[in-house]
Amino acid sequence: MTPTIVVTRIIRSLLLMLLSVCSLVAFGRGQDQNLQQLQDKLQKLEQEVQELKGELSKAQAAPAPTAPPRTTVIVRAEEEAEETPAAPTEEKEKKKNTVDLYGHVMLDSGYEFGQSDPDWFDVMRPTKLASFPGQYAPDGKVYFSVRQTRFGVKTATPTGLGDLKTIFEFELFGTGVDAGQTTFRLRHAYGELGHFGAGQTWSPFMDIDVFPNSLEYWGPNGMVFFRNVQVRWAPIQNDRTRLIFAAERPGASADGGTYAGRVELQNVKPKFDMPDFSWQARFMREWGYVQLAGIFRKISWVDTAPNPPFELGGDALGWGINITSNVNLTKKDVGRFAFVYGAGIQNYMNDAPVDVALKNTTNPLKPVEGVALPILGLVSFLDHNWSSRFSSSIGYSLVNIENSNAQAPSDYHQGHYALTNLLYYPVPSVTVGGEFQFGRRVNFSDGFNVNDYRLQFSFKYNWKKGFTF
Repeated sequence: MTPTIVVTRIIRSLLLMLLSVCSLVAFGRGQDQNLQQLQDKLQKLEQEVQELKGELSKAQAAPAPTAPPRTTVIVRAEEEAEETPAAPTEEKEKKKNTVDLYGHVMLDSGYEFGQSDPDWFDVMRPTKLASFPGQYAPDGKVYFSVRQTRFGVKTATPTGLGDLKTIFEFELFGTGVDAGQTTFRLRHAYGELGHFGAGQTWSPFMDIDVFPNSLEYWGPNGMVFFRNVQVRWAPIQNDRTRLIFAAERPGASADGGTYAGRVELQNVKPKFDMPDFSWQARFMREWGYVQLAGIFRKISWVDTAPNPPFELGGDALGWGINITSNVNLTKKDVGRFAFVYGAGIQNYMNDAPVDVALKNTTNPLKPVEGVALPILGLVSFLDHNWSSRFSSSIGYSLVNIENSNAQAPSDYHQGHYALTNLLYYPVPSVTVGGEFQFGRRVNFSDGFNVNDYRLQFSFKYNWKKGFTF
Protein backbone atom coordinates (compact mmCIF):
# COMPACT_ATOMS: atom_id res chain seq x y z
CA MET A 1 0.00 0.00 0.00
CA THR A 2 1.43 3.36 -1.02
CA PRO A 3 1.72 6.29 1.39
CA THR A 4 -0.80 8.24 -0.69
CA ILE A 5 -3.52 5.57 -0.23
CA VAL A 6 -2.84 5.28 3.50
CA VAL A 7 -3.10 9.02 4.02
CA THR A 8 -6.38 9.08 2.12
CA ARG A 9 -7.88 6.39 4.38
CA ILE A 10 -6.70 8.21 7.53
CA ILE A 11 -8.40 11.40 6.38
CA ARG A 12 -11.63 9.47 5.69
CA SER A 13 -11.59 7.86 9.19
CA LEU A 14 -11.00 11.22 10.86
CA LEU A 15 -13.96 12.68 9.02
CA LEU A 16 -16.16 9.78 10.26
CA MET A 17 -15.00 10.39 13.83
CA LEU A 18 -15.86 14.09 13.49
CA LEU A 19 -19.35 13.24 12.24
CA SER A 20 -19.86 10.84 15.17
CA VAL A 21 -18.95 13.49 17.70
CA CYS A 22 -21.29 15.96 16.07
CA SER A 23 -24.06 13.34 16.24
CA LEU A 24 -23.53 12.87 20.03
CA VAL A 25 -24.09 16.54 20.61
CA ALA A 26 -27.03 16.69 18.24
CA PHE A 27 -29.02 13.76 19.73
CA GLY A 28 -28.85 15.00 23.32
CA ARG A 29 -28.49 13.31 26.69
CA GLY A 30 -31.96 11.72 26.64
CA GLN A 31 -31.32 9.21 23.99
CA ASP A 32 -29.18 6.70 25.91
CA GLN A 33 -29.52 3.83 23.48
CA ASN A 34 -28.40 5.84 20.53
CA LEU A 35 -25.61 7.29 22.61
CA GLN A 36 -24.22 3.85 23.45
CA GLN A 37 -24.24 2.84 19.77
CA LEU A 38 -22.37 5.94 18.77
CA GLN A 39 -19.75 5.42 21.46
CA ASP A 40 -19.11 1.86 20.17
CA LYS A 41 -18.73 3.16 16.60
CA LEU A 42 -16.31 5.88 17.70
CA GLN A 43 -14.13 3.36 19.54
CA LYS A 44 -14.01 1.19 16.41
CA LEU A 45 -12.96 4.15 14.28
CA GLU A 46 -10.18 5.07 16.70
CA GLN A 47 -8.81 1.53 16.43
CA GLU A 48 -8.89 1.71 12.60
CA VAL A 49 -6.97 5.03 12.64
CA GLN A 50 -4.25 3.47 14.79
CA GLU A 51 -3.88 0.58 12.33
CA LEU A 52 -3.62 2.96 9.40
CA LYS A 53 -0.91 4.98 11.15
CA GLY A 54 1.15 1.83 11.48
CA GLU A 55 0.80 1.05 7.79
CA LEU A 56 1.84 4.64 6.94
CA SER A 57 5.04 4.26 8.99
CA LYS A 58 5.95 1.07 7.11
CA ALA A 59 5.27 2.66 3.73
CA GLN A 60 7.51 5.64 4.51
CA ALA A 61 10.35 3.37 5.60
CA ALA A 62 10.26 1.30 2.35
CA PRO A 63 12.75 2.31 -0.49
CA ALA A 64 11.31 4.46 -3.30
CA PRO A 65 10.71 2.70 -6.62
CA THR A 66 13.38 3.38 -9.23
CA ALA A 67 12.49 5.54 -12.26
CA PRO A 68 12.61 4.01 -15.73
CA PRO A 69 15.95 4.47 -17.54
CA ARG A 70 16.42 8.02 -18.89
CA THR A 71 17.45 6.77 -22.31
CA THR A 72 14.03 5.23 -22.78
CA VAL A 73 12.32 8.56 -22.35
CA ILE A 74 14.73 10.28 -24.75
CA VAL A 75 14.29 7.66 -27.46
CA ARG A 76 10.53 7.88 -27.26
CA ALA A 77 10.65 11.66 -27.45
CA GLU A 78 12.86 11.47 -30.54
CA GLU A 79 10.57 8.95 -32.20
CA GLU A 80 7.53 11.12 -31.54
CA ALA A 81 9.37 14.16 -32.92
CA GLU A 82 10.13 12.31 -36.17
CA GLU A 83 6.55 11.12 -36.60
CA THR A 84 4.83 14.37 -35.62
CA PRO A 85 5.74 17.60 -37.46
CA ALA A 86 7.08 20.17 -35.03
CA ALA A 87 4.90 23.18 -34.39
CA PRO A 88 6.40 26.42 -35.73
CA THR A 89 8.36 28.33 -33.11
CA GLU A 90 7.63 31.94 -32.27
CA GLU A 91 10.85 33.04 -33.99
CA LYS A 92 9.90 31.28 -37.23
CA GLU A 93 6.44 32.82 -37.13
CA LYS A 94 8.02 36.29 -37.09
CA LYS A 95 9.86 35.64 -40.36
CA LYS A 96 7.39 37.34 -42.66
CA ASN A 97 7.48 39.72 -45.58
CA THR A 98 7.85 43.33 -44.48
CA VAL A 99 7.35 46.58 -46.39
CA ASP A 100 8.29 49.96 -44.95
CA LEU A 101 7.11 53.19 -46.55
CA TYR A 102 8.93 56.27 -45.31
CA GLY A 103 10.04 59.76 -46.18
CA HIS A 104 9.76 63.38 -45.20
CA VAL A 105 8.34 66.66 -46.36
CA MET A 106 10.83 69.52 -45.97
CA LEU A 107 10.78 73.25 -46.58
CA ASP A 108 14.04 75.22 -46.79
CA SER A 109 13.97 79.00 -46.67
CA GLY A 110 16.69 81.54 -46.13
CA TYR A 111 18.74 84.51 -47.21
CA GLU A 112 22.02 84.46 -49.12
CA PHE A 113 24.19 87.50 -48.42
CA GLY A 114 26.57 86.94 -51.35
CA GLN A 115 26.06 85.42 -54.80
CA SER A 116 26.30 81.98 -56.40
CA ASP A 117 25.17 79.99 -59.43
CA PRO A 118 21.36 80.36 -59.54
CA ASP A 119 20.98 76.66 -60.43
CA TRP A 120 22.24 75.95 -56.90
CA PHE A 121 20.30 78.66 -55.09
CA ASP A 122 19.36 76.57 -52.03
CA VAL A 123 22.72 74.90 -51.18
CA MET A 124 26.20 75.99 -50.11
CA ARG A 125 28.71 74.69 -52.67
CA PRO A 126 32.09 76.45 -52.86
CA THR A 127 32.56 75.22 -56.47
CA LYS A 128 29.39 77.13 -57.44
CA LEU A 129 30.50 80.47 -56.01
CA ALA A 130 31.63 83.22 -58.39
CA SER A 131 35.02 82.72 -60.07
CA PHE A 132 35.36 86.42 -60.90
CA PRO A 133 33.80 89.62 -59.51
CA GLY A 134 30.11 90.04 -60.26
CA GLN A 135 29.69 86.71 -62.09
CA TYR A 136 26.32 86.04 -60.43
CA ALA A 137 25.48 89.59 -59.33
CA PRO A 138 23.72 91.09 -57.52
CA ASP A 139 24.43 90.10 -53.94
CA GLY A 140 21.62 89.08 -51.62
CA LYS A 141 18.48 87.05 -52.25
CA VAL A 142 15.70 85.22 -50.43
CA TYR A 143 15.05 81.59 -51.38
CA PHE A 144 12.41 78.93 -50.72
CA SER A 145 12.63 75.26 -51.68
CA VAL A 146 10.94 71.90 -51.06
CA ARG A 147 13.56 69.95 -53.05
CA GLN A 148 14.72 67.94 -50.02
CA THR A 149 11.32 66.22 -49.84
CA ARG A 150 11.86 62.45 -50.04
CA PHE A 151 9.98 59.16 -50.47
CA GLY A 152 11.26 55.61 -50.03
CA VAL A 153 10.26 51.95 -49.88
CA LYS A 154 12.19 49.19 -48.11
CA THR A 155 11.28 45.51 -48.25
CA ALA A 156 12.50 42.29 -46.65
CA THR A 157 11.47 38.86 -47.96
CA PRO A 158 12.57 35.61 -46.23
CA THR A 159 14.23 33.06 -48.51
CA GLY A 160 16.23 29.89 -48.10
CA LEU A 161 19.43 31.95 -48.54
CA GLY A 162 18.48 34.61 -46.02
CA ASP A 163 16.44 37.79 -46.24
CA LEU A 164 16.12 39.45 -49.64
CA LYS A 165 16.31 43.18 -48.98
CA THR A 166 15.50 45.99 -51.40
CA ILE A 167 15.36 49.77 -51.26
CA PHE A 168 13.86 52.25 -53.70
CA GLU A 169 14.16 55.93 -52.81
CA PHE A 170 13.85 59.25 -54.59
CA GLU A 171 13.76 62.96 -53.81
CA LEU A 172 12.91 66.19 -55.64
CA PHE A 173 16.38 67.75 -55.97
CA GLY A 174 17.21 68.16 -59.64
CA THR A 175 20.85 67.89 -60.76
CA GLY A 176 22.69 67.56 -64.08
CA VAL A 177 20.40 68.66 -66.91
CA ASP A 178 17.70 69.22 -64.25
CA ALA A 179 19.89 71.47 -62.08
CA GLY A 180 17.84 74.08 -60.26
CA GLN A 181 14.54 72.27 -60.81
CA THR A 182 12.16 70.60 -58.39
CA THR A 183 11.88 67.20 -60.03
CA PHE A 184 12.29 63.46 -59.56
CA ARG A 185 15.84 62.33 -58.71
CA LEU A 186 16.69 58.69 -58.00
CA ARG A 187 18.68 58.08 -54.83
CA HIS A 188 18.63 54.32 -54.25
CA ALA A 189 17.52 51.34 -56.37
CA TYR A 190 19.31 48.45 -54.71
CA GLY A 191 18.78 44.82 -53.76
CA GLU A 192 20.75 42.49 -51.49
CA LEU A 193 20.60 38.77 -50.74
CA GLY A 194 23.00 37.35 -48.20
CA HIS A 195 26.50 38.64 -48.90
CA PHE A 196 25.77 39.91 -52.42
CA GLY A 197 24.09 43.07 -53.63
CA ALA A 198 23.51 44.98 -56.88
CA GLY A 199 21.99 48.28 -57.92
CA GLN A 200 22.49 51.93 -57.09
CA THR A 201 23.39 52.86 -53.52
CA TRP A 202 26.23 54.37 -51.46
CA SER A 203 29.68 53.61 -52.85
CA PRO A 204 31.78 51.53 -50.43
CA PHE A 205 34.42 54.25 -50.83
CA MET A 206 32.20 56.69 -48.89
CA ASP A 207 30.87 56.89 -45.33
CA ILE A 208 27.41 58.43 -44.96
CA ASP A 209 27.81 58.56 -41.15
CA VAL A 210 30.29 61.43 -41.50
CA PHE A 211 27.41 63.68 -42.64
CA PRO A 212 26.53 66.03 -39.75
CA ASN A 213 23.07 66.73 -38.35
CA SER A 214 22.57 69.79 -40.53
CA LEU A 215 19.80 71.52 -42.47
CA GLU A 216 21.83 72.38 -45.57
CA TYR A 217 21.27 69.77 -48.27
CA TRP A 218 24.64 69.38 -50.00
CA GLY A 219 26.81 68.96 -46.91
CA PRO A 220 30.58 69.14 -46.22
CA ASN A 221 32.55 69.60 -49.44
CA GLY A 222 35.54 67.58 -48.20
CA MET A 223 33.78 64.24 -47.71
CA VAL A 224 33.43 61.41 -50.20
CA PHE A 225 29.75 61.35 -51.17
CA PHE A 226 28.56 59.32 -54.15
CA ARG A 227 25.67 56.97 -54.90
CA ASN A 228 26.79 54.74 -57.74
CA VAL A 229 25.59 51.73 -59.74
CA GLN A 230 27.54 48.72 -58.52
CA VAL A 231 27.84 45.02 -57.80
CA ARG A 232 29.18 44.27 -54.33
CA TRP A 233 30.25 41.42 -52.11
CA ALA A 234 30.27 41.70 -48.32
CA PRO A 235 32.01 38.59 -46.91
CA ILE A 236 31.92 39.93 -43.33
CA GLN A 237 28.88 41.65 -41.81
CA ASN A 238 28.38 41.65 -38.06
CA ASP A 239 28.10 44.04 -35.11
CA ARG A 240 31.85 44.59 -34.89
CA THR A 241 33.29 44.24 -38.40
CA ARG A 242 32.14 44.99 -41.94
CA LEU A 243 34.08 44.24 -45.13
CA ILE A 244 32.82 45.15 -48.61
CA PHE A 245 34.26 44.88 -52.15
CA ALA A 246 32.57 46.40 -55.19
CA ALA A 247 32.86 46.95 -58.93
CA GLU A 248 31.28 50.31 -59.75
CA ARG A 249 30.14 52.17 -62.84
CA PRO A 250 33.07 54.25 -64.16
CA GLY A 251 32.89 57.93 -65.05
CA ALA A 252 34.98 61.09 -64.89
CA SER A 253 35.17 64.67 -66.14
CA ALA A 254 38.02 66.65 -67.71
CA ASP A 255 39.13 70.25 -67.99
CA GLY A 256 40.64 71.73 -71.14
CA GLY A 257 42.10 74.57 -69.12
CA THR A 258 43.87 77.16 -71.26
CA TYR A 259 43.30 74.90 -74.30
CA ALA A 260 39.53 74.76 -73.93
CA GLY A 261 37.84 75.38 -77.24
CA ARG A 262 40.82 74.35 -79.36
CA VAL A 263 39.77 72.42 -82.46
CA GLU A 264 42.42 69.77 -81.81
CA LEU A 265 40.55 68.71 -78.67
CA GLN A 266 37.13 68.37 -80.27
CA ASN A 267 37.76 64.77 -81.37
CA VAL A 268 39.15 63.62 -78.02
CA LYS A 269 36.53 61.38 -76.39
CA PRO A 270 36.47 59.61 -73.01
CA LYS A 271 36.77 55.84 -72.90
CA PHE A 272 35.91 53.63 -69.92
CA ASP A 273 36.85 50.02 -70.53
CA MET A 274 36.96 48.78 -66.93
CA PRO A 275 34.90 49.40 -63.78
CA ASP A 276 36.01 51.31 -60.73
CA PHE A 277 37.08 48.98 -57.91
CA SER A 278 36.35 50.02 -54.33
CA TRP A 279 36.52 48.45 -50.90
CA GLN A 280 35.57 49.24 -47.31
CA ALA A 281 36.52 47.87 -43.88
CA ARG A 282 34.73 49.16 -40.77
CA PHE A 283 35.59 48.27 -37.17
CA MET A 284 32.88 49.07 -34.61
CA ARG A 285 33.38 49.38 -30.88
CA GLU A 286 31.55 50.92 -27.89
CA TRP A 287 33.39 54.24 -28.30
CA GLY A 288 32.38 54.50 -31.98
CA TYR A 289 34.01 53.16 -35.13
CA VAL A 290 36.82 53.69 -37.62
CA GLN A 291 36.47 52.95 -41.33
CA LEU A 292 39.13 52.49 -43.98
CA ALA A 293 38.15 52.64 -47.64
CA GLY A 294 39.94 52.75 -50.96
CA ILE A 295 39.34 53.01 -54.69
CA PHE A 296 41.25 52.30 -57.90
CA ARG A 297 40.10 53.42 -61.35
CA LYS A 298 41.31 53.78 -64.91
CA ILE A 299 40.40 56.93 -66.85
CA SER A 300 41.10 56.84 -70.59
CA TRP A 301 40.54 59.09 -73.59
CA VAL A 302 41.16 58.60 -77.29
CA ASP A 303 41.63 60.94 -80.24
CA THR A 304 39.07 59.85 -82.85
CA ALA A 305 40.40 62.13 -85.62
CA PRO A 306 41.54 60.13 -88.69
CA ASN A 307 44.99 61.73 -88.91
CA PRO A 308 45.56 63.72 -85.70
CA PRO A 309 48.49 66.18 -85.79
CA PHE A 310 49.35 65.44 -82.16
CA GLU A 311 49.19 62.44 -79.86
CA LEU A 312 46.33 63.51 -77.61
CA GLY A 313 45.06 60.13 -76.46
CA GLY A 314 46.06 58.62 -73.15
CA ASP A 315 44.95 57.38 -69.78
CA ALA A 316 45.41 58.10 -66.09
CA LEU A 317 45.11 56.01 -62.96
CA GLY A 318 42.80 57.34 -60.27
CA TRP A 319 43.16 56.19 -56.70
CA GLY A 320 42.12 57.26 -53.23
CA ILE A 321 42.22 56.44 -49.52
CA ASN A 322 39.38 57.52 -47.23
CA ILE A 323 39.72 57.28 -43.42
CA THR A 324 36.58 58.15 -41.45
CA SER A 325 35.33 57.84 -37.89
CA ASN A 326 32.53 58.63 -35.46
CA VAL A 327 33.66 59.05 -31.86
CA ASN A 328 31.25 59.12 -28.90
CA LEU A 329 33.00 61.91 -26.99
CA THR A 330 30.29 61.99 -24.28
CA LYS A 331 26.74 60.70 -23.95
CA LYS A 332 25.57 63.87 -25.69
CA ASP A 333 28.42 64.51 -28.14
CA VAL A 334 29.47 62.74 -31.33
CA GLY A 335 32.52 63.75 -33.34
CA ARG A 336 32.46 63.07 -37.09
CA PHE A 337 35.80 63.05 -38.90
CA ALA A 338 37.14 62.27 -42.38
CA PHE A 339 40.48 62.41 -44.17
CA VAL A 340 40.65 61.60 -47.87
CA TYR A 341 43.54 61.86 -50.28
CA GLY A 342 44.03 60.63 -53.81
CA ALA A 343 44.12 61.62 -57.47
CA GLY A 344 41.43 61.55 -60.14
CA ILE A 345 38.60 60.87 -57.63
CA GLN A 346 36.85 64.25 -57.81
CA ASN A 347 33.54 62.85 -59.03
CA TYR A 348 33.36 60.74 -55.84
CA MET A 349 33.79 63.88 -53.70
CA ASN A 350 30.80 65.82 -52.41
CA ASP A 351 31.88 69.09 -54.00
CA ALA A 352 34.90 69.06 -56.31
CA PRO A 353 35.35 69.86 -60.01
CA VAL A 354 37.14 67.79 -62.69
CA ASP A 355 39.08 64.54 -62.29
CA VAL A 356 41.54 65.09 -65.14
CA ALA A 357 43.21 68.23 -66.51
CA LEU A 358 45.78 69.02 -69.17
CA LYS A 359 49.44 69.46 -68.37
CA ASN A 360 52.07 71.12 -70.58
CA THR A 361 54.99 68.98 -71.75
CA THR A 362 58.19 69.56 -73.73
CA ASN A 363 57.36 66.85 -76.30
CA PRO A 364 56.48 68.49 -79.66
CA LEU A 365 54.49 65.43 -80.74
CA LYS A 366 52.52 65.45 -77.51
CA PRO A 367 52.48 69.07 -76.31
CA VAL A 368 49.89 68.38 -73.62
CA GLU A 369 48.85 65.31 -71.69
CA GLY A 370 46.03 64.51 -69.33
CA VAL A 371 46.81 63.98 -65.66
CA ALA A 372 44.72 62.94 -62.67
CA LEU A 373 44.54 65.90 -60.30
CA PRO A 374 45.61 65.21 -56.68
CA ILE A 375 43.00 66.15 -54.07
CA LEU A 376 42.82 66.43 -50.27
CA GLY A 377 39.56 66.45 -48.30
CA LEU A 378 38.97 67.07 -44.58
CA VAL A 379 35.85 66.94 -42.41
CA SER A 380 35.54 67.74 -38.70
CA PHE A 381 32.10 68.17 -37.08
CA LEU A 382 30.58 67.95 -33.62
CA ASP A 383 26.93 67.00 -33.05
CA HIS A 384 25.64 67.91 -29.58
CA ASN A 385 22.28 67.04 -27.97
CA TRP A 386 21.27 69.73 -25.50
CA SER A 387 18.20 67.70 -24.48
CA SER A 388 15.58 65.46 -26.08
CA ARG A 389 14.14 68.53 -27.81
CA PHE A 390 17.20 70.55 -28.82
CA SER A 391 20.42 69.74 -30.68
CA SER A 392 23.24 71.58 -32.46
CA SER A 393 25.95 70.85 -35.00
CA ILE A 394 29.11 72.81 -35.69
CA GLY A 395 32.07 72.05 -37.92
CA TYR A 396 34.36 72.73 -40.86
CA SER A 397 35.36 71.05 -44.13
CA LEU A 398 38.07 71.65 -46.74
CA VAL A 399 38.92 70.64 -50.31
CA ASN A 400 42.36 71.38 -51.75
CA ILE A 401 43.36 70.50 -55.33
CA GLU A 402 46.87 70.47 -56.78
CA ASN A 403 46.23 72.16 -60.13
CA SER A 404 48.15 71.33 -63.29
CA ASN A 405 50.21 73.93 -65.13
CA ALA A 406 47.83 74.07 -68.10
CA GLN A 407 44.73 74.95 -66.09
CA ALA A 408 43.20 78.42 -66.34
CA PRO A 409 44.13 80.95 -63.62
CA SER A 410 40.44 81.18 -62.60
CA ASP A 411 40.01 77.41 -62.18
CA TYR A 412 38.97 76.08 -58.80
CA HIS A 413 41.80 75.45 -56.36
CA GLN A 414 40.43 75.40 -52.82
CA GLY A 415 37.06 75.38 -51.06
CA HIS A 416 36.06 75.99 -47.43
CA TYR A 417 32.73 75.06 -45.82
CA ALA A 418 31.42 75.61 -42.29
CA LEU A 419 28.12 75.79 -40.44
CA THR A 420 26.46 75.88 -37.04
CA ASN A 421 22.81 75.44 -36.12
CA LEU A 422 20.15 75.04 -33.46
CA LEU A 423 17.44 72.44 -34.08
CA TYR A 424 14.18 72.00 -32.16
CA TYR A 425 12.06 68.81 -32.04
CA PRO A 426 8.55 69.63 -30.72
CA VAL A 427 7.67 65.95 -31.34
CA PRO A 428 10.04 63.15 -32.46
CA SER A 429 8.93 63.30 -36.11
CA VAL A 430 9.21 67.07 -36.58
CA THR A 431 12.34 69.23 -36.89
CA VAL A 432 12.39 73.02 -36.87
CA GLY A 433 15.65 74.93 -36.93
CA GLY A 434 17.92 77.71 -38.00
CA GLU A 435 21.44 77.46 -39.43
CA PHE A 436 24.32 79.79 -40.31
CA GLN A 437 26.42 78.67 -43.29
CA PHE A 438 29.78 79.84 -44.67
CA GLY A 439 31.49 79.07 -47.97
CA ARG A 440 34.74 80.26 -49.56
CA ARG A 441 36.24 79.74 -53.01
CA VAL A 442 39.92 80.27 -53.89
CA ASN A 443 41.02 80.33 -57.53
CA PHE A 444 44.12 78.64 -58.93
CA SER A 445 46.49 81.49 -59.76
CA ASP A 446 44.71 84.79 -60.47
CA GLY A 447 44.52 85.78 -56.81
CA PHE A 448 40.69 85.91 -56.70
CA ASN A 449 38.74 84.49 -53.77
CA VAL A 450 35.23 85.07 -52.50
CA ASN A 451 33.20 84.38 -49.35
CA ASP A 452 29.49 83.68 -49.08
CA TYR A 453 27.17 83.59 -46.06
CA ARG A 454 23.67 82.26 -45.58
CA LEU A 455 20.97 82.04 -42.93
CA GLN A 456 18.62 79.09 -43.45
CA PHE A 457 15.40 78.13 -41.68
CA SER A 458 13.85 74.71 -42.30
CA PHE A 459 10.79 72.67 -41.35
CA LYS A 460 10.96 68.90 -41.70
CA TYR A 461 8.12 66.38 -41.15
CA ASN A 462 9.09 62.70 -41.08
CA TRP A 463 6.70 59.80 -41.57
CA LYS A 464 6.90 56.02 -41.71
CA LYS A 465 4.42 53.15 -42.13
CA GLY A 466 5.26 49.46 -41.96
CA PHE A 467 3.35 46.41 -43.23
CA THR A 468 3.84 42.72 -42.43
CA PHE A 469 2.24 39.85 -44.31
